[in-house]
Amino acid sequence: MTSPDPSREPEPTKPAGSATPQYKDRIYRSPAGIVGGVLVLGIIAWLGIDAVVVGEGRTPWLALATMLFLVPLVFAYTLRPAVFVNDDRLRVRNPLRMVVLPWGQVASLRSGFSNEVVDDSGTTYQLWALPVSVRARSKAARQEARAARAAARGRPGRGGRRARGRPWGCRGARGAVGAADLGAGAALAAGGPRRAETDRAMDELRELHERRQEAAEAQGEVTVRWAYEVIAPAVAGAVLLAVLWGLG
Repeated sequence: MTSPDPSREPEPTKPAGSATPQYKDRIYRSPAGIVGGVLVLGIIAWLGIDAVVVGEGRTPWLALATMLFLVPLVFAYTLRPAVFVNDDRLRVRNPLRMVVLPWGQVASLRSGFSNEVVDDSGTTYQLWALPVSVRARSKAARQEARAARAAARGRPGRGGRRARGRPWGCRGARGAVGAADLGAGAALAAGGPRRAETDRAMDELRELHERRQEAAEAQGEVTVRWAYEVIAPAVAGAVLLAVLWGLG
């Protein structure tokens, strides 16, 4: 699942005379990834600090090296991923790099086993913050099918015959389920087909891309920046671990 929230991170510099975006850096992240990352980091901190405090010999150093290696990677793959969106550009913050794509450089946004953005040169960037959930898609499909059946049962012809039978209140739990299904059918008719949350987010990105790809403010070059603030400590931790194990 993902949740769009307003972002307070500064936007990249815009071309002179660019219009104010409809919204500034709307952000998509994965709540499940954030919760999982916090839990894993808590476990690492608990075990690592305990080993540092009560360990003997090389144990405290091994614990420190392990934490130096693991903490940046867990942070990078759970808490760091995000997708920032405004009227001019799409910014993809993946575990090890930040990619800035003006809408004019985006060729397509596609969904399969993962959600991806493809630029005009054919380079593909995965959207880590919008993971595809087969379970969520299946649940949405089941809800849509159930609501469609409920809407079909509530058509005037069949509804009229049912109205001449026993009242809904006499049908007990079965009647309550039927009333709920009819409500779901009405919701389907009003809100359209149900979609998984990440699929809805991709629909929003595609809509904004279609609307803004020709705008003068949405042109520019694709830029990629590696997350050295994540890579450097992880490499240092790996080197320290290798040295400690090598010393026996």
